Amino acid sequence: MNKDYYAILMAGGVGSRFWPVSTTEFPKQFHDMLGSGETLIQKTFSRLSKLIPTENIFILTNEKYNQIVLDQLPEVKQEQVLLEPAMRNTAPCILYASLKIRKKNEEALVVVAPSDHWIEDEGAFLDDLKTCFNFCASNNALMTLGIKPTFPNTGYGYIEYDKTNGDPIKKVKQFREKPDYDTAKSFLDSGNFLWNGGIFIWSVKTVLAAFHEFQPKMYAHFMQGYENYNTSDEIGFINENYSAAENISIDYAVMENADNVYVLPASFDWNDLGTWGSLHEKLPKDSFNNAVVNAKVVLENASNNIIRTDNQKLIVIDGLDDYIIVDRKDVLLIYPKGKEQDIKAIVAKIKAD
Repeated sequence: MNKDYYAILMAGGVGSRFWPVSTTEFPKQFHDMLGSGETLIQKTFSRLSKLIPTENIFILTNEKYNQIVLDQLPEVKQEQVLLEPAMRNTAPCILYASLKIRKKNEEALVVVAPSDHWIEDEGAFLDDLKTCFNFCASNNALMTLGIKPTFPNTGYGYIEYDKTNGDPIKKVKQFREKPDYDTAKSFLDSGNFLWNGGIFIWSVKTVLAAFHEFQPKMYAHFMQGYENYNTSDEIGFINENYSAAENISIDYAVMENADNVYVLPASFDWNDLGTWGSLHEKLPKDSFNNAVVNAKVVLENASNNIIRTDNQKLIVIDGLDDYIIVDRKDVLLIYPKGKEQDIKAIVAKIKAD
């Protein structure tokens, strides 16, 4: 284990497209979405801990999920759980965590990773991560792991890189917003675009220098509490000052402004598990392409469905194709998979009512 390796595990999202399993009170990263016996955050923590010392893994989450994190990750101490008193996107929390890490170890190399992604070949992931750590140890670089696109997906942002260089690590030309279908198809045809998977690697010195340059107001704001970090006074400072930070992503705040950004095309299969449809892709399926999690089923004339219940409930289905069927406590969802992006709006409407 390299004592200079650190991780910031992002675990504050709500995952509303996975309603009714994922809720504000208990989001998807704390569920066993794959029926594997481990929750998504447990799988991610286990993966990272094969390369990074357990005590160097910090969990960023909302303060309401503190006890859930501690229950699911008994190896983690309270001081490793960084609690956001308000949701302010990824830039403020990454800056906050980076300052804490620098105070512990100025030579730190850091990976920022979402807690709810699916990665099958963990060995390939760790090899790629080591490649990035080595590059960032000897270069002034902000790095990301880019995902090789398999189809013209309109739900992801893209990374355009310089294809004139034959090195494995590519210089990033620019980040692209989520495209329409024709634009996404042109990205794939050009051969030098990757999906932005939201996994970042850098030295703590480099990322803090970037914050200082591109977000001086935010940097100064969090530096006010620097003497409090890693002490008993930290929580008081964060509770009083965190909500005043700008609500902005790390992409907008830093990555899209910097000219020292590099990408390594990932050698592992990846899925962001953002919707029921993406989960359906990764689950085992029967001969009619039905995926079943935690349910007993009797299926007639049923195909391309994802079916999930609690406690092995018996579900009988006849005549449904390409549906999401989820039974969770007092909610039953039966919804066309092709309209799954609308689930988030439905949740908002239910809350408003």
